[in-house]
Amino acid sequence: MRLVVADDAALLREGLVGLLERQGHQVLAQAASAPELEAVVDHAVTSGQPPDVVLTDVRMPPTMTVDGLDAAVRIRARHPGIGIMVLSQYVASAYATELFDGGAGPAAPGDPGTGGLGYLLKERVSRVADFLHSLQIVAAGGVVIDPEVASLLVLDRRTALDALSPREREVLELMARGLSNAQIAQQLVLSAGAVSKHVANLFTKLDLPPGEENRRVRAVLAYLTARG
Repeated sequence: MRLVVADDAALLREGLVGLLERQGHQVLAQAASAPELEAVVDHAVTSGQPPDVVLTDVRMPPTMTVDGLDAAVRIRARHPGIGIMVLSQYVASAYATELFDGGAGPAAPGDPGTGGLGYLLKERVSRVADFLHSLQIVAAGGVVIDPEVASLLVLDRRTALDALSPREREVLELMARGLSNAQIAQQLVLSAGAVSKHVANLFTKLDLPPGEENRRVRAVLAYLTARG
């Protein structure tokens, strides 16, 4: 896996780089500010060696507010094939909402050619095996969200999940694992049309109309929240 790592705290950044490289992954570049992060990612892409995942902090220079998060959203808009993993020190659902609302891009995670999205608290890094597994999910196009943050999101859709049929819940579970509609059809031995119908039905039951952006991501968040 090829990665770009961004954090203004040099000790944490070097620690992440060391951890990843010991596991056999390649760190293409490091960044200590949001502008530097965007520059090194753009350079990697134009050089023909785009990262599989960009790993970034939320709060970074120049303003030390949400520069890292905003940079991740802009990177996602320019390069939707790159997975984004955001690390945060704070249980702030607003940060996760900005990432998933602004970073989903023109296609949904799990669709061919589109990188995954992840949002984890920094404390999760100490659980090395789980952290590395989360990165693999994002690199494969899946969605990962910290359980503490997920508990604050889409709480109003818990009851709506109960209205899903067993098959619709099965489809939603596979969506949460990062599978595309075609992969779900293969997994469940269904036609592409049948899967599309199930997906449309669950969107309707979760109150996610066609005009709402990033319906696939929002449906997955509802499922993850309900599972706790």
